[in-house]
Amino acid sequence: MAHSNATVSREQVQQQLIAFLTKGQAHVTLEAAVDDLSAEMRSEVADGLPYSVWQLVEHLRFAQRDILNFCRNSDGKGGAYEAPAWPDDYWTPEPAPKNEMEWKTSLRQIEVDLEEFCELLQDESIDLTEPFPWGDGQNLLREALLIGDHNAYHVGEIVAVRRALGCWGK
Repeated sequence: MAHSNATVSREQVQQQLIAFLTKGQAHVTLEAAVDDLSAEMRSEVADGLPYSVWQLVEHLRFAQRDILNFCRNSDGKGGAYEAPAWPDDYWTPEPAPKNEMEWKTSLRQIEVDLEEFCELLQDESIDLTEPFPWGDGQNLLREALLIGDHNAYHVGEIVAVRRALGCWGK
């Protein structure tokens, strides 16, 4: 007979969520997916695919930031959260970053925002399952799962783009 532990602590849930969001586990991490990717390949759109690696990275950055802002009920600029327009505000039409600094800044912002989201998960004053008063049933647990699922999906697409371009050798 299997052992059952019906009591799971908040700390255990937090640790599992943070590992899910930051460690990759069964998924390729963003860092690994973009490692050693040349500047030229960041902007290439493979035949039959709608976007470049840059567009996927920017989509990850924007969507994750939007979820963080939603969880804080903030627009990130001092005002209350307002949902951006879908899909236009979530995807850049530009296939390439302006320069190396923009590429690095976008990747760094994804990392910083994920760290800030993980801090929210560790905030004892926030009930992980309590619906946000400003939402329509969302809670911090759901949003953590959404970030993990969304990031894994699009990082997988980055790998697929790289494979289609012939620049994924892992």
